[in-house]
Amino acid sequence: MASDLKNRIDEAASFIRSKSDVSPSIGIILGTGLGQLAKHLQAASTIAYSDIPNFPVSTVEYHAGELMVGTLAGKPVVTMCGRVHYYEGYTMQEVTFPVRVMKALGAHVLIVSSAVGAMNPDFDLGDLVIVRDHINLMGDNPLMGPNDAELGPRFPDMSRPYDNELIRLAEDAARREKVTTHRGILVAVAGPNLETAAEYRFLRSVGADVVGMSVVPENLVAVHGSMRVLGLSVVTDKCIPETLEPADIERILRVAQEAEPRLARIVMDVVSHI
Repeated sequence: MASDLKNRIDEAASFIRSKSDVSPSIGIILGTGLGQLAKHLQAASTIAYSDIPNFPVSTVEYHAGELMVGTLAGKPVVTMCGRVHYYEGYTMQEVTFPVRVMKALGAHVLIVSSAVGAMNPDFDLGDLVIVRDHINLMGDNPLMGPNDAELGPRFPDMSRPYDNELIRLAEDAARREKVTTHRGILVAVAGPNLETAAEYRFLRSVGADVVGMSVVPENLVAVHGSMRVLGLSVVTDKCIPETLEPADIERILRVAQEAEPRLARIVMDVVSHI
């Protein structure tokens, strides 16, 4: 007998299939300030999150809150234009529900983007970071609770949470596009406040290069569902404890938007080679 979660996933996936004949093989999540990649998508269908059964709705004003199904670089994709976050008050299971639906629609690869702050002094504003590993300090996990074996194993292996082949494709794409990238470790925190200087110092000390408020829950559920994951982050804030300045949200958004064309070129190149 299917679990309640499986039934809710199937209901959402069936609704999306009724709106489009495209069977996506790749799922893409566009984070803060990075939604303009959607303009490169040949959309067969655009659906508001609020119209999809059981789907969470983004409350962040600069997230479009639309699901687009179509083709990108000749490949069938399903794209979230804006995500939902744990800090919005959703449960981890709700935050990651769209990834479950992407998997149910046929996606076996997940490309997830985000805006991050950098503790690594070698990373500069606007730089692109290819996530090679992560640290979960969000205080919760979307895999807690009863496990439905149809969705994935009780104890998923996390020795390679980000796919090495996809990382190589992203680095190859960056070289072709003459875009500077770094490999880095992402630490995820709950938010929504930005961190104190002492917290940045701690996060740097445990091995993190960049910090954000997303990606990790989505990665956990994707790995649980045997999806291959590529994480791409844009440095939108310098978080060096010794020279920390007050955060400027407008500047953070501006940096993300300025980096978007470079991110779009890399994503399209990677998609074309999958």
